[in-house]
Amino acid sequence: MRLAVLATAICLALPASAEDLWMTIPKPGPMPAPVSTGKAPVNGIEMYYATYGAGDPVLLIHGGLGNADIWSAQVADLMKDHLVIVADSRGHGRSSRTAEPFGYDLMASDYLALLDYLKVDKVDLVGWSDGGIIGLDIAMNHPERLDHLFAQAANITTDGVNPAVATDPVFGSYIAWMGKDYVAMSPTPDQYDAFVGQISEMWATQPNWTDAQVAAITVPTYVVAGAHDEAILPAHTEKIASLIPGSKLVILPDVSHFAMLQDPAGYTAAVRALID
Repeated sequence: MRLAVLATAICLALPASAEDLWMTIPKPGPMPAPVSTGKAPVNGIEMYYATYGAGDPVLLIHGGLGNADIWSAQVADLMKDHLVIVADSRGHGRSSRTAEPFGYDLMASDYLALLDYLKVDKVDLVGWSDGGIIGLDIAMNHPERLDHLFAQAANITTDGVNPAVATDPVFGSYIAWMGKDYVAMSPTPDQYDAFVGQISEMWATQPNWTDAQVAAITVPTYVVAGAHDEAILPAHTEKIASLIPGSKLVILPDVSHFAMLQDPAGYTAAVRALID
């Protein structure tokens, strides 16, 4: 997505009534105590990761500018009966980056290398926004690594992004929040603008998959969107679901792009409907 302009839109989320969850971005609670955590050397970067619980593995991949701690509610639930793996994508949160241009294929490679480092062969993948796009990339190119894919708020071409997101106040508040998190977490805390500029070069042209590439996905997939998503056009989400054979279109009520924070229980229930 093209968020370079959004990086200057430092706004507060609008006040909302109880039924207007999509007008707020509730902050996540603290992460549970991990089983393990560290920084994996993958593709020239140090990639922060943490694992929780035990059982069938689930990999949660956050969205652009974000970090793994956004998943705290989902981790707390899923770790009861799953091995849950989270990480900060390259350049995000606690992970480092290089001068190499960002690309979804490179970021997918990072996560596959992390799974190799952790000696995990196959996962259920839950991806949000950029994380969902990374999940689609893995499903296309390495389906043997996935049992199921839950792809929320993803796009497959750049014209799937709603231009109105550039002035959306809720989305602007997310960018302001992530800028503060970057300063607090990053090994290069003074380089947020450089990081945003670098990843914006990717968003300007990627993803750019053909219908045929998407239609070749064989992994059991939920294509998911909040009913009030600010960033992805509804028709685009419907198109993705129509292209992937056997996929299910899931529209989460009363939430937006930030569904995992706005309705944690409902979001996790949707994940469990696919993976359990």
